[in-house]
Amino acid sequence: MCPRLTAAPSATTGIRRGRHVFARLLLGSVLVATGWIAGPQAACASSAVAAPPCARPLYLTFDTGHMGVARLVADTLRAQGVRATFFLAHERTLEGGGSLDDGWAPWWRELAQAGHRLASHTFDHVYWLADRGDGGFTVRASAGPDQGVRQNWTAARYCAEVERSQARIRQMTGQEPLPLFRAPGGKTSPALLQAAQACGYQHVGWSAAGFLGDELPSDRFPNERLLRQALDRIQPGDILVAHLGIWSRQDPWAPAVLAPLLQGLKARGFCFATVDQHPRYGRSHPLP
Repeated sequence: MCPRLTAAPSATTGIRRGRHVFARLLLGSVLVATGWIAGPQAACASSAVAAPPCARPLYLTFDTGHMGVARLVADTLRAQGVRATFFLAHERTLEGGGSLDDGWAPWWRELAQAGHRLASHTFDHVYWLADRGDGGFTVRASAGPDQGVRQNWTAARYCAEVERSQARIRQMTGQEPLPLFRAPGGKTSPALLQAAQACGYQHVGWSAAGFLGDELPSDRFPNERLLRQALDRIQPGDILVAHLGIWSRQDPWAPAVLAPLLQGLKARGFCFATVDQHPRYGRSHPLP
């Protein structure tokens, strides 16, 4: 496995980090070309993590939802030239199917081909509820045949659930998903994170200011307030989170907030990168 970067992000270190990664890329290319590095080490050297495109990066992420605004989100990202990271679960959609069914497969494939990154949100959108004394977990799925049922799972069963979504991503896109996942609701425990990491998956949460509020009731948190709040609070290195449709929000957040938010953040000197370019989560996964 290629080594990860571990430095914490900040505006002051972004330029130095970019120069450091560029130097690694250059050195790796020379060593591979001259035969000093071969085999897996050569793959690591030649596909080192790309540096974020500026010193003030943000990491925009989306979780699945009812998919009612998914195409509008993709259109907005394309128009703004922004790549994002998507965490996928097989959730019920407005159209009556599921977000990972064959009807949505071409859309996910196009998204991956456009350079967006995909990873697991657990297949049946499974919430962690509690740790168990036997090393397992109490969970409850909000989708799938066991929707709403409390279950006791082993750590291996939880890892298999994360992998179910990863396998579907491979099947739909023909590409390898990121070795990352996001637990529904961001609900985890140290034991759950340790179990997932032992299976090769690192958890991605979000920054406090990066919660964009699309899950909140629109009567109390109108779009104008959410936009203003995000523009005021977001800082370099923040991971942002929104969804591809929230059942309970009457006034959809996207694209009403998304387009002016991206424009406003770029005007403030921010740029956007996918999570595999984050120093905490980066790995040898070359951009297309």
